[in-house]
Amino acid sequence: MTNQDDDINFRSYTSRIPFARHLGFELTKFENGESEILYTAKPEHLNTFDVTHGGACMALLDITMAAAARSIAPEMGVVTIEMKTSFMQPSVGPLHARGTLIHRTATLAFTEARIYDEQERVCAHATGTFKYVKRRLPTGPASANEMRPPSTD
Repeated sequence: MTNQDDDINFRSYTSRIPFARHLGFELTKFENGESEILYTAKPEHLNTFDVTHGGACMALLDITMAAAARSIAPEMGVVTIEMKTSFMQPSVGPLHARGTLIHRTATLAFTEARIYDEQERVCAHATGTFKYVKRRLPTGPASANEMRPPSTD
């Protein structure tokens, strides 16, 4: 990551994503097409079997893949176009996800990510396709810009 990308600060990347902040994701790697995020599910993030809910795992995989895609172009945003997830075993305890950018075109990123438990067992695997988009202007009550989701055309 370069100094010109101060607004996409490594340490604050996941804190800028409200849902990632809510879940407590911590980005530990964001460079050269690779990412890593640490996560320990809170009691409200568990399913009826007392393991990390599949939706929380999918969010972890999605954001990890997006970070891998953005790590080579931090000035750009990405939106998820497609994602496939396979669950191999329950995700229990402290987890970490590692993402990799497999291939990039001018507008698309092809990625994969895995969730590992403390014993380094793979709990889940995902592949995803992301579209690079220009980061939108600030929105909200103090902004003159209306809220518009990024286009996926």
